[in-house]
Amino acid sequence: MAIFEPKEHTGMRHLSRLTDDRGIFEHALHEHPRFEHGYCTDDNARLLVVTSRAKEDTQEAQILERVAARFVLDAIREDGLCHNRMSFERMWQDIPATDDCWGRAIWGLGTAVAHSSDTEVRNRCFDAFEVAAQARSFSLRAMCFAAIGAGEVLAVDPGNLVARDLLVDMTSMFVFHPDGKGAWKWPEDRLAYSNALLPEAMMVCGSLLGYPALEARGVNLLEWLLEVETLEDHLSVTPVGGRGIGDKGPQFDQQPIEVAAIADAAMRAATLTGDDSWEQVVDMAVNWFLGNNDSGHSMIDLHTGGGYDGLHIDGVNLNQGAESTLAMVSTMQHRGSMWLV
Repeated sequence: MAIFEPKEHTGMRHLSRLTDDRGIFEHALHEHPRFEHGYCTDDNARLLVVTSRAKEDTQEAQILERVAARFVLDAIREDGLCHNRMSFERMWQDIPATDDCWGRAIWGLGTAVAHSSDTEVRNRCFDAFEVAAQARSFSLRAMCFAAIGAGEVLAVDPGNLVARDLLVDMTSMFVFHPDGKGAWKWPEDRLAYSNALLPEAMMVCGSLLGYPALEARGVNLLEWLLEVETLEDHLSVTPVGGRGIGDKGPQFDQQPIEVAAIADAAMRAATLTGDDSWEQVVDMAVNWFLGNNDSGHSMIDLHTGGGYDGLHIDGVNLNQGAESTLAMVSTMQHRGSMWLV
């Protein structure tokens, strides 16, 4: 079913196994795609991010980028709302909205605008970005995903008013989500998923809009998050069920997307602050996948190049779905790992 089959044992190899000419399939049974569960914009947007910023312009990355871009473009309606779930028969299964899929779509589109080497992809993604980024969401995480995409556009097109307006509205949203007090500094009652996304979005808005206090808030909040999600010399991240005040780690089922979000945010902090210690956090994220984690198990299948779906107390979830593999490849990209190319 794959549209190509790279010869090397890499993350791209498994991503190609999960992808046909329509998009990347959401779920896998071990390394095999589960066609019956279809596709989603969430994962195709993640695929667009990973392939757009691939340092090695391989044939595999080029093809995957075009497939992912076409899926995301088709998901965006003229009013900026976004579909998420598509069946194997290639029919949309949901009502378009501004949920996480909308935010991730803007993240993917913005990343392609800033980093894609394919002129057609870059131009078409820019047009779709300007449509989608005029909508708004009530979801904090959806807006954070969108803000990071808008930040990518604004970094290469400083006069883009659509991107700037989205960041301004995101900044206003942070005002209504103040940091906690006492020992619990997080702006929510519980840690949920992709938590480092929140401080990264603060850093993006603060740095690009000229609000140093917001940028500093993001850096400080990321430092607090790492205190909570680190155990001795390794990351011990929030599991599927979340983590609240008084919850003690380690907790399971830990998800690769949490680690990938930490890697992205740490790289952002390193770039903005010039502090080399953030590079060590990126290394911790890489090493989490390599086995320096709460269970001591590698989160990568060296045979298939896929990323395992979850870390358990006694091992790993052997399924290698799109989200987990993309999280692994995304993290490895920060270190130019062999798993990227």
